[in-house]
Amino acid sequence: MSPRFRPTALAALALGLIAAPAFAQQAAAPAAVAEAARSVQTQVVAWRRDIHQHPELGQHEVRTAKLVADQLRKLGLQPRTGIAHTGVVAVLKGGLPGPRIAIRADMDALPVTEPAGLPFASKVTADYRGQPVGVMHACGHDAHVAILLGVATALAAQKERLPGEVMFVFQPAEEGPPTAGEPFGAKLMLDEGVFKDFKPDAVFGLHVWAGLNVGQVGYRSGPMLASADEWSLTVRGKQTHGSRPWDGVDPITVGAQILLASQSMIARQVNIAATPVVLTAGQFNSGVRFNIIPDEAKLVGTLRTFDPAVREDVIARLRRTAADYAHAAGASAELAVVNNAPATINDAALTRRVLPSLRRAAGEANVTESGLVTVAEDFSQFANTVPGFYFFVGSTAHGSDAAKAPINHSPNFMLDEGALEVGTKTMLQVALDYLHGP
Repeated sequence: MSPRFRPTALAALALGLIAAPAFAQQAAAPAAVAEAARSVQTQVVAWRRDIHQHPELGQHEVRTAKLVADQLRKLGLQPRTGIAHTGVVAVLKGGLPGPRIAIRADMDALPVTEPAGLPFASKVTADYRGQPVGVMHACGHDAHVAILLGVATALAAQKERLPGEVMFVFQPAEEGPPTAGEPFGAKLMLDEGVFKDFKPDAVFGLHVWAGLNVGQVGYRSGPMLASADEWSLTVRGKQTHGSRPWDGVDPITVGAQILLASQSMIARQVNIAATPVVLTAGQFNSGVRFNIIPDEAKLVGTLRTFDPAVREDVIARLRRTAADYAHAAGASAELAVVNNAPATINDAALTRRVLPSLRRAAGEANVTESGLVTVAEDFSQFANTVPGFYFFVGSTAHGSDAAKAPINHSPNFMLDEGALEVGTKTMLQVALDYLHGP
């Protein structure tokens, strides 16, 4: 037990929360919640640094999963392991009747090489889709795991007086599977029955976010984060000598024409004033030699949308555009689309209920409504199963311009560890207020 983990603080939390009968509708006292969050911070910081120094890619979070399971057992819980390859879940049963909730944290790191500088910087390397890569917690999932362990520790300390039940969900592979198209992450956990015997009344999640300063919390009712599709377009032509293009069909030229046409399609055919759409190519691969026109080119990219109907419309338009340009040149084009995550949509009624909790924990002036964000999160899979609420916790240091800070997924993403206490406090407040009633 950390020397700063003071049982008296948790006892005060219990007394502050449970001064009324089990079915009383009572918010958790913010001062007691804040003190409980502070009490676990030494350990939360230590967990985060340890996980940061030992990052693991999706579906390979073996060490992280063991750390999580070991800590949950120390709290007297009985974790289930190996869900969706490396996922871990455990249920805390309170001593009083009440609702069921789930709180989720993702565990995986990214194929990003971390610059030197931090004493606990990652030096890990791995193989990702056939390429040697560095591995880094460049998105902040190390913080998510540490925060949820801190919340679990604080709740377990007063479980006898806690109404309801809490499932702690430590999810692998939020960033996607090792191989495109494989089942992964939240959906695979659901497919393997994570909510089969324990279906929560609500599910909660958070994300540390470089676009906000430490102390700030961002939320949005309804659509918040975009859906994420991984698309690949294969253009097949006819190989020939580079000096005689008329003897073949050049797939590179056709692929370039399709790519440029796709951007015109978004600008001229889709009502992006009504709902944002982003269509991006991240790879364009073709050929092996300077004087050979190859027989195939492949483009790979992402599509981000907030409306399922708009998503289907854009995919149909892209497929038609690609086929038409290819046909005009005597080539062929095949489009494959894999949805990695639906849009993250916060339940409106749940948002209204949770918003006062965020304001109690962070202070009303620090809770802001976010705009639509075109990043994606497979937390949406859980939130499509039961009512869900997802929020941002600022991670950029005070005094730094959050609008200019290196964003999540950058090798220069830098989490100020003050975000850990804010994340623990806000999630603990949200959980306790929900368990104790509206």
